[in-house]
Parts: sequence; C-alpha cells; structure tokens
Amino acid sequence: MRSTRLIVLLWLAWAIIVISFQALATARLVPKFPDRALEWTTRFTGDGYQQDHIYLLDPFMNDQVAWDSEYYLSIAVGGYDDPRSPHLTPQGSVITSPQGIPAAESGAASSISSNYAFLPFYPLMIRILAYPLHLLGLSPIATATLAGVLISAFGTLFGMLALFELTRDSLGEGGALRAAFYLIVFPTGFFLIQVYTEGLFIGLAFGCLALLKRKQWIPAALLAIAATMTRAVGVTLVIPMLVTWIRSGEWTDLDLEWRQIFHERFPFRSLTRALLACSPVIAFLIWRFSYLGLNFRYIEDKIYGRGVLQFGKAFHFWSEAFRSMVGGQNPQHTAYYLTEFLGLAIGVVACLLVLKTHPEIGWFSLAVLLISWGSGPAQGIHRYILGAPAVFITLARWGENPVFDRAWTILSILLMGLLAMLFAFDMWVA
Repeated sequence: MRSTRLIVLLWLAWAIIVISFQALATARLVPKFPDRALEWTTRFTGDGYQQDHIYLLDPFMNDQVAWDSEYYLSIAVGGYDDPRSPHLTPQGSVITSPQGIPAAESGAASSISSNYAFLPFYPLMIRILAYPLHLLGLSPIATATLAGVLISAFGTLFGMLALFELTRDSLGEGGALRAAFYLIVFPTGFFLIQVYTEGLFIGLAFGCLALLKRKQWIPAALLAIAATMTRAVGVTLVIPMLVTWIRSGEWTDLDLEWRQIFHERFPFRSLTRALLACSPVIAFLIWRFSYLGLNFRYIEDKIYGRGVLQFGKAFHFWSEAFRSMVGGQNPQHTAYYLTEFLGLAIGVVACLLVLKTHPEIGWFSLAVLLISWGSGPAQGIHRYILGAPAVFITLARWGENPVFDRAWTILSILLMGLLAMLFAFDMWVA
C-alpha cells in the first residue's frame, strides 16, 4: 500500500511538472525555424506549416499536441474520413481541406485520409471520455485534447503500477520503485503525457504482463487485444502469453486421442487458454483484413514505405544515419541521432540482459525493438522502446549503484526537458 501511494504521488508530481515545464518553455523562448534535424523536417517546419491543420492550432493544452496528435484528435472528433484531416493522393501528395470540404468535392476524389495510418483504440477512448468532459464547455478539439492527455496520463500510472508488480520479486521494493521512476524520466518519457499512444500502450501492455504473472488469463487477453488495437506492435504480446501457457503444461492436455476428447474429457480449459494466448494475433488478423486494416496497409506500404521486419532496408537506413551523424556538418542532425542511437543501444543491451532473468518480458521487449527498428526509416526508436519493459528492468538493476542512479537521473531529466521543449515548439523529436 505504501509503495502504491508513493507511485501515485510521484506520477502526479511528474505530470504537473512536465506540463508546467512545457508551458513555461513556450512562454519564455522563441525558437528559430525551420527544424533541421532531418531533411524532411526542414520542409515541414517552415513558416505557417500548420496553417491548414486545425487540430494542431487550438490553444488549449497546445503544448501537448504536435505531429501525430493531429490524426488521433481528428479520428476522435470527426472519424476516419474526417474531411478536415490531411488527405493523401496515390502519389503521396498531401491535400488539406481547412474549410471542411470533402476530398471528393475539392477535386481529389482519389485521395485517402491519412487517418487510416493510425489504429482505433486510442481515438475511441478519447471520444468516450470526451462525452462527460463536454460539460466543461470547451470546444470539441479542446475537449478531445484534454481527454487524450488524461488517457495518456492514467495509462502511464497503470503502466508504472504494473511495472512495479512485475519487478518487485526480482528487484525488491526499492528496485521496483526505481524501475517505475526510470520509466517516467526516460529521455522520451514526456510522450507518456502528450496526445500520443505511448501512455495508453504501456498501461495496457505492462498491465497484460502483470496479469499474466497472476495467471488471470481473461483480463490479460482483453488488455492484449486493446494494446494491439492501440499500436500494432502489441501483437507481440502473443510471445509472453504463449510462453506462459506452455510453461503451465496445459498444452499436454490437447494431445489426446479422439476417443478421449469426445467421450471421456474434452480439454476445455487448455483449449480456452490456448485461444486466449493467441488473442493478440487473432485480433490483429481480424483488424488487418477489415476495411480499416486494408486502408492502413495501403498507406503504410504505398505512401509511407513502411513494412514489417524489413531488416535489409532498416540496416541501410540506420547505416546511412550513422554516417551522416559522424561526418555531417549539421549540428541539429547530429544531436538528433545521438539520442536515437543512445536509445537503440540501451534497448539492445537491456533486452539481451533480461532474456535470462525474465524470459517472457525479454522476448516481448526484443520483439518490440526489432519490429520498431525494422519497420521503416531510421527515426523514433528512442520513443518506441518505451513499450519495452526490459529497458527499465535493466536500468533499475544498474541503478543499485548510487553513482549510476544519480548520473542516469541527471542525464535523463536534462534530455527529457530538452525533448519536451522541442515537442512543445512543434519541432521533430521522435
């Protein structure tokens, strides 16, 4: 009970501090545009680049809204075919309809909404929570923004509690508290309280792992399905679920002769748990071949050039990124990739170390890392690894050394402050 109270108070202080810091930074500083971190960010952060993007312009909690936030808010407020969201042509050109003119009426009948590149569960939760929040009298976009921040925040709280539960036996109470703390002060930990999916995802995914530890299969499967519908990488929860089921030995009940199955004892419990263990994959396949999933695949493959486990292409992208970081003349580019490669290195080492002590968590974290790394361009990995609990288990173990604990805390908080400020200014972070 004492540890739970400490985690709740720490989470509350963190949420207030991060949001207040972003407000203070934008009130005090004026950045120099454009952002030259990447070649494409130079084009997308020039003067008036948000002019037609109405979901990024509402002043209410605007510091917590940037980049992909636009699409989550658009889906929550106007649905996947929201005419006010950016639309893409088959050639990848962006069409915006700021006056709410549907694409077909504005001469772009062959365009498709960019909203289809995003999964439905987070926007659905925003829409549900927005109903009671309408009593506050805010505009629809402001209401959805508040709902998105609250969902991210409470998802983070549940993720912290689940991470504590997962690590208390192996790290002790102090080590488990340290793991929860390292989660929210990780350099990209500020994403956990923005209008982004990270906070909700870790609450669902880490919660699923904690329930598996308690052998509570039905709620674990429900959280796994919800996590998969929040971020596609949630499908990798099938790994710890299958490992847990196999370790239970119940799979041997399925190896019966037909006479035993139909006349003596049908292995209902084993079969049910096998289906529950596979629930993330089943949910993913149902969604993948639905209308939403087919449009998602079209945008990801044909327009954004993203795919699954494209290791050859990913190796090329990351090799080029490393060369440009080392030999480039652009300090913004170099600084950006220093944080990316720091996150990648920590993720790889952490996953490998945890495989021995927490195999289910280790394999899940490694799958999250590999799928994220192999999905497309060399960017965002230091945000994606927030969903890999092995990272925080390893850091918490290293944090038993007081020098590492203080040094890592200083480094994490300074980097998180920098990145949170850049995000608030609508510059590219991850």
